[in-house]
Amino acid sequence: MTVITLGSPLNLEEFLQIARFGAKIEFSPEYCRRVIKARQLIEKAVDENRVMYGVTTGFGSLSTRVINAEQVEQLQRNIVLSHSTSVGAPYTVEEARATMLMVLQNLGRGHSGVRLELLELLREMLNRNVTPWMPREGSVGYLAPEAHLALVLMGEGQAYVESRLMPGKNALEQAGLAPLPLGAKEGLALVSGTTTVTALASLALYDMIKAAKSADIIGAVSLEVLRGVMRAFDPRVMSVRPHPEQDGTAENVRRILSDSAVLKHFEGTRLQDALSLRCIPQLHGASKKTFYDARRTLEIEINSCCDNPIIWDADGDADVISACNCDSAYVGIAMDSAAIASTMLAKMSERRNNRIIDESLSGYPAFLVDNPGLNSGLMLAQYSQAGLLGDMRILSTAAVIDNTPTCCNQEDYVAMGYNAAKKALQVVEKLEYILAIELLSGYQAQQFLDPTLARSKVTARILEDIGKSVPVMKEDIFLHPHIEFLRDMIHTGRLVELAEEIIGPMK
Repeated sequence: MTVITLGSPLNLEEFLQIARFGAKIEFSPEYCRRVIKARQLIEKAVDENRVMYGVTTGFGSLSTRVINAEQVEQLQRNIVLSHSTSVGAPYTVEEARATMLMVLQNLGRGHSGVRLELLELLREMLNRNVTPWMPREGSVGYLAPEAHLALVLMGEGQAYVESRLMPGKNALEQAGLAPLPLGAKEGLALVSGTTTVTALASLALYDMIKAAKSADIIGAVSLEVLRGVMRAFDPRVMSVRPHPEQDGTAENVRRILSDSAVLKHFEGTRLQDALSLRCIPQLHGASKKTFYDARRTLEIEINSCCDNPIIWDADGDADVISACNCDSAYVGIAMDSAAIASTMLAKMSERRNNRIIDESLSGYPAFLVDNPGLNSGLMLAQYSQAGLLGDMRILSTAAVIDNTPTCCNQEDYVAMGYNAAKKALQVVEKLEYILAIELLSGYQAQQFLDPTLARSKVTARILEDIGKSVPVMKEDIFLHPHIEFLRDMIHTGRLVELAEEIIGPMK
């Protein structure tokens, strides 16, 4: 079992190892030192009866209301109870785990003032697979879903243990854990920050990057089956417009198809291809740049303190600074942009697929099936692409341009990054399905391509792997399970692994 130590910066892959693949967590000595020191500062400030936002005052527009020392702990419990207002379907296990990890990252920077014991409890919930029940709808960037997580730490709310939903207290007991009453600052710290926003965004972006590499592979399969022109991928073309992602995409396709006897045989038969084929480096490259820029943003966010207020060590005294690191604009803008980039990949994929199934464009039987008319072949698979693409276009409308003031106009500007991250998960899932349908067409078209012409090693390996589970369609068949199989091949990274086994790491 993989064990990852928190305390030094995490990258996106390490984040996913914990959130999706179940790696265990431990804390470094430096992580513990930071947390303990910040807690000592808060306790000293409370003992001195200092006025601190969210510690000895109310929250938001109630920040002018002073709370006496005897009510400090009740205040933290109250904020969790009153903020548990999100509704609807709950997070998936990996979405909840990603949020828990982000809370550990956020509060473990040593600028929040929570107890180490609280973070150790949250760590052990992750390690022992206790997953809070967190309704996903009704957040503007933080607070409500996180409050449902915090309930479980208090022994309230609900949580899953081995897929069984039960009261939070019972879930902790079953895992050999005990709840903790919240101390000064802890309720506010648990619900504050870009934790859910960054958690959901990280899951989506990881899949977007994988889908973009898969799009290079699937585009290459389509290029081969459509007997495409490789001059559009010439390094000289890339050198006069030196975007590294464009050049990397062209190199990926050249490496995948370098030994294709199909392309060699048809070389010189036409001057250029349609844009959906010859513009693969430009469009895929631009999308990848957007994803890689977003990755840089998210990895900064993953390793930041996004709490409010923050605790600063001012020569042994706590300087409690109320500001707005909990703003989600960085992640929101990045994920709105990533959604647009994903939709760009999808719209090109659908057009390539259309060229394969259209007999007037490909020269193959209509919809890649014998006796079209009696059989519909892959006609409706393209309809599904069109429907999915329509959804993606709607979801690509920017969330962050919206604004609904909250908290009696104390929070008169709201970044809406949560909605950007949430819809990015929907966008990438639909992209995976659209790419899967293009791959299905590329696979089915092989039966009509001259069998004496060798496919590239990469294409041949992929077709062989698909053929173990997907039949060659001679007449109409039940297509849904095969689309799901190919989507899973993309989502799990299996498709990229098959290509990289032959050509090495893709760019």
